[in-house]
Formats: sequence, structure tokens, C-alpha cells
Amino acid sequence: MIRLSDGGVYLIKGSRIVEDSPRAAEEIQSLTGKSITKEEAAKETISYGILERHNTSGDMKKLKIRFDKLTSHDITFVGIIQTARASGLEKFPMPYVLTNCHNSLCAVGGTINEDDHMFGLSCARKYGGVYVPPHQAVIHQYAREMLAGGGRMILGSDSHTRYGALGTMAMGEGGPELVKQLLNQTYDISMPGVVAVYLTGEPRRGVGPQDVALAIIGAVFERGYVNNKVMEFVGPGVQGLSADFRIGIDVMTTETTCLSSVWTTDDTIREFYEIHGRTEEYAELAPGAVAYYDGLVTVELDKIEPMIAMPFHPSNTYTIDEVRRNPMDVIADVEKRAQVSLGGAVEYSLKDKIKDGKFLVDQGIIAGCAGGGFENICAAADILQGASIGTGGFTLSVYPASMPIYMELIQNGCAAAILETGAVLKTAFCGPCFGAGDTPANQAFSIRHSTRNFPNREGSKLQSGQISSVALMDARSIAATAANQGVLTPATEFDGTLKRYAYHFDANIYKNRVFDSKGQADPSVEIQLGPNIKDWPEMAALPENLLLQVVAEIHDPVTTTDELIPSGETSSYRSNPLGLAEFTLSRKVPEYVGRAKDIQLAQKALTEGRCPAEEKPELLEIMKAVQGQFPETAYQNMGFGSVIFAVKPGDGSAREQAASCQKVLGGWANIAHEYATKRYRSNLINWGMLPFLIDRGELPFANLDYLFLPGIRKAIEEAASEVTAYAVKKDGLEAFTLRLSEMTEEERQIILKGCLINYNRV
Repeated sequence: MIRLSDGGVYLIKGSRIVEDSPRAAEEIQSLTGKSITKEEAAKETISYGILERHNTSGDMKKLKIRFDKLTSHDITFVGIIQTARASGLEKFPMPYVLTNCHNSLCAVGGTINEDDHMFGLSCARKYGGVYVPPHQAVIHQYAREMLAGGGRMILGSDSHTRYGALGTMAMGEGGPELVKQLLNQTYDISMPGVVAVYLTGEPRRGVGPQDVALAIIGAVFERGYVNNKVMEFVGPGVQGLSADFRIGIDVMTTETTCLSSVWTTDDTIREFYEIHGRTEEYAELAPGAVAYYDGLVTVELDKIEPMIAMPFHPSNTYTIDEVRRNPMDVIADVEKRAQVSLGGAVEYSLKDKIKDGKFLVDQGIIAGCAGGGFENICAAADILQGASIGTGGFTLSVYPASMPIYMELIQNGCAAAILETGAVLKTAFCGPCFGAGDTPANQAFSIRHSTRNFPNREGSKLQSGQISSVALMDARSIAATAANQGVLTPATEFDGTLKRYAYHFDANIYKNRVFDSKGQADPSVEIQLGPNIKDWPEMAALPENLLLQVVAEIHDPVTTTDELIPSGETSSYRSNPLGLAEFTLSRKVPEYVGRAKDIQLAQKALTEGRCPAEEKPELLEIMKAVQGQFPETAYQNMGFGSVIFAVKPGDGSAREQAASCQKVLGGWANIAHEYATKRYRSNLINWGMLPFLIDRGELPFANLDYLFLPGIRKAIEEAASEVTAYAVKKDGLEAFTLRLSEMTEEERQIILKGCLINYNRV
């Protein structure tokens, strides 16, 4: 079904695989009649060509990328624009689309969500952007319909910024990376590895794109096989997939922790652009005659079965039949994972979901950038035709990803078929994906064609004794389960007809509602601000020395951004840095905020010209211990703040607030064995936080210990790869080593100045 190569491979003429070995050159010569080096062949990938065209450094090993377009939604664009304004923004230098698909309901926090929307509209007018009002489209569907282009690059402040199926290399990053683009700076990375995803065969009837995506995620995630690499989809199996099917696989590549994705294109993708009135944006993309890849994922589409990702991660995958055959074994594994993920905060069990040998589900959701596509919903409608979801506790909600899709579902009758079952059809909204809509009942089990199923991602609150959980499935099997009134059922058991529906895109919907400045800024426009929209607080430059208190120690295998800064109703405060910071780690380490604020008082005292020990008397003994070995240190050449340790932080969302909330509470660093994603590490750096690494093994410090980092400013100035830190113990200082992986000169300057705002301040 899914196979991973142990090393690099050559792809010959798009269809023949040759493993990298001492005999590879000879085999390539016999197949093509010419010789080629590995270095030359690596330049023949689709990815290399796109990156080369967008690189401004002149060095393909150290890239400085300028993107073609930017996109954000209403959880992120206020902070991005506020940061750019503080740095002298006068005009958006490239197309920038502001969508409103996260805080769309305006149901929590009084006026603050609509205030954000009006802020976005006024900024689109003032700086020359595009504004998509609430309920018109989710961010990624609008980008597919109106922004994507063959060979283009798009940067979005959402982790699922993936338009590779349309020939667009798109990346999801934290807001500061978009700020850099708005200020005519660059996205700086080393040349990423490129992994071929080689598709063969055709999917079985009833198997959808989420099934394929989950099978891939389950195979690659734990090994980190594609971590921070580009996934390039090639092979004969591509041509048998519709554009929607490819898009449905592509959007989920984010859950593999890859950097980006791109697909070979063909007439199917040309037709997609034609339907959307943008034929000129199509480009035929294919690897060269001999292309070298750093790895190979072989996907036999005809062997993929309906899949389910059980709580609490998209990589926790099984076939649906496995769950039905051995439910108690699967449940035992999930409950074991829950002990780690939930930390025993609530009692958790799924055993009551098994009745008479059947697995019963409480809720179904088809939504967002992954599930809300036209073909997914049409297939669900066919499976639901004439059925009833029942009058019991099971519910089904369907969210088309854009108003043009919604309109077509009305025109072709699929909307009526869904509504007749007792299901609910709703507008374009990302809420179910991040806990701001359709939160299930306590102890309920929801199946969703959406992007993620992290702990509490669905909106439940551990701190209130609540827990519900989500499994990811394809829309087709969700519909089959709904037709069976909540009994877990794979779509392959549906014996009716799955029709092919033509899609007609109605461009008038956007023409009549979306504001498009056509790139023309109007400096006379006054930005509309609400009382919750706050500027970033002042942030200090990196001091000569640091004294940091460990205020959270997390030993879970992976810590998600949802755990660092919870999603859901907290998103209403995303325009208020200090207000949002109150929620930091609230579901994982409830004591964090109080501890961070406590040590931050020492820094505030120092800033005000007072002795930090006035606020933290224990610093008298700590400083005495430090000065015993480093007599030249004093309060005046020291900075005080907090640090967290996590094994592998940063999986999941691109949201910058996972880092910025720590920063505004006085955080100066993270310590980790590794960082789950490049984007989280970038967020730390852009907010002036040190991304330390420490070798695996017993930690040389414990929670609430103080860590002394002498000469840290000099170490950053001199591009040191390691620093010696000291844990302050009762009997003195204990030295240990922290590593700093390679940083660009710009990244070092950002940390030295304290954050990206300070770096760019004019």
C-alpha cells in the first residue's frame, strides 16, 4: 500500500525508478543513452525549478525567497499588519488576500471579532489588498479558486497553505514571515530535500482523498521521513485523479510535517483553471528526463482502504475495517495515548462506544479546506440519498468550502439530498477544525473530514473536566456512517451509484461581495480599530547575560501549537497580545502563566531602575551563587525571564502566537530535543526567542530551576553553535551544553535586537 525507500532514487522519464546505488549511473546510461550526475539530476525536479525562479540570493544552497502572493485569515492578519505598520509599512508590495473564515460567527467577545474584520477591510483599502468577507470562502478554497498559478509560490499564515495539486508551491508560516515579505525582505532557508511521492493505480470505489492522505501520514510521520522537505507527487497514478481528489490529498501533506508540496500537472489541472476563468495561470509541470529525489514514497492507490485516524493525532491511523474487527484493541491503544496526551486530567474511555459489537459515533462533520470540496460533498450526497441520520444523538453538519461550491450544490440537487436526511448544511467556516463550532458533548466521539484531531482541538476543556475526541475520516465514509445512523461504516460498503457531477464556477458571487483593490493603495483611508486591537508591547534587546527560570517542563513525545496556545474561543483575543497571552499553555500547564509573570516582574523592576530582588527575594541567593563563579555579573548586565522545555514542540498550526505569547510574558527561550516544524522554530526566532537544543537523556535541570547563560549576547554575535549554560543548584552551578542550529545573519540580528519588530523599526 505505502512503501518508503531507504535512500535516494532517480526518476527516469516520469515513470521508471532507479535506486541510488553504485550501479545507478550504469542503469541510467542504459535507459537514457546519456550520463548525468546526482547534482545535475537534483536540479531536474519540479521543486528545484520553482525555487530557483523565486530565489534572490544567487546561491541555491542558501535560498532567499520572494513569494508571488500572500494570504491570511482573521486570526492572523491583524497581528501581521500591526507588526508591519510598526515597521513602516506603506503599501502591500504584492497581492495580499485577507479572508475571514475563523472568527466568522462573531459569537464570542462582543464586538471584537467584527472589529477585526473591519480592521481588515480598512487595511485592504489603505494598503492595496483583497478582503474576503465572512462566510464567502475558507482561506484555502479562495486561494485555489482565485490565487493559485502554475509555477507560482504563495506564503500563507496558516499551516495548511498547500496548493501543490494546482502546480503552486505554497507554504504555511507564522505571521512574522509574511511581515518580512510585506517589508520587501525574504524567506530564508537552506535548499530543502525533495521526496518523490510516486502514485500508481486508481482508488477503489468509495475510497476518497482523505483515505489516501491518512495512509501516507501514518506511514511517514513517526519516522520524520519528509520533515521540512518538499513532497513532489509524480507517477502514472496522478493522471487518474480528479483535481478535487488531488487537492484533498495535497492539503493534508501539512500533517506529515513537510515544508511544502507540488504535483505534476496535466489537462485535468488545465481544465480546473479554465473552469475558474484563469486559463492563463496554468503551467505544465513535470520533472526532467532524469530527476534525483532524496527519498521515495510509493503509494499503490488501488490498495488503499477506507482509513480512520483515531485520537489524538492524524498519524494514529488504522483501516476502518481494523477498528471494526478489533475495536477493543484499538481503543486500548487510544486510551494509552490519552494518558500521555491528557496527563490524567480527566477520565477518558471509548469502551462505551462499542455496543453489540458495533462502534457507535456521536457526530459527523464534513468541513473546511480538507472536507468542504465540491466532489467530497457530492459523493456524500449520493451515499446519503434517501437515507435518514435518525432522531437519536447522532448529528451531521456539512460546510461547503466556498459560496461558489454552495451555489453549485444547490443547483445540482446535492444540497437538497443532504438536507432531506436531517443533516445541516452550513456556510464556509473553519470553526470545526479549531474548536469554534460543533464542539461535541462531553465524552462524545466525532468523525470529521477536516485537518486535525489533536487533544481539545474540537473545543472541549480539560480544565473544566470536559473531554470529547475526534477521529479523521473521508467524507464518503462519514456519509456511509451517517446513513447507518452513527454506526461506523466504510464507504466501500455503499452499493449505490456515485455519480460524476460537472462543476460550474459562478464568479459573480465574488464580484458582488469581495473587495479587490487591484493593487491600488489609498493612503487617505483611516484604519478602523476596535478596543480589543492592541499594539505589541515593547520588547527589550538581548542582554549580555540571561538568568531564566524553567516555568514548564513537558515530556510528551510531541507538543502541538494547540497545546502551547489553545484554539477555539481564545481566537477572539488574537488581536490583543497581552489578552491572548493569558491562555498560554492553559490546557497543558495551567500554572505556566502565573510562573512566567512572576519572574517577569524581576525584569520589569530592572527596567524601572529598581532591584529585581525587590520583586523576587529568592534572587538574592541565586545571584549570590552566580556571582560566586562569575563575579563580573550584576543586575545591570543581566536579563531575567522564563524558558520552557518540551521534547518536540511546534507540531501543527503555523500560528505565531504559540511563540509570541511566551515572549510577551517574558519568555527568552525554548529548550527542546528537536523542533517539530521549521515554522515553529522560525516563530521563536522572529519573536526574539532562542531556539536551544539539548541532547536526549536526563535533563541537567528541573522545573522551577534557574538557568544562567553567561555571555549569551556575545555568543549570538559570534554565531556560536554551542553555549555553556549553568543550572543554579543549592551547592553551586552545574554546567551543561545547549546547541543552536545554524541561523542566518538576519536571524541572529533579529534575536540580538529582541524581535522582528525591533529589527525593522524605523
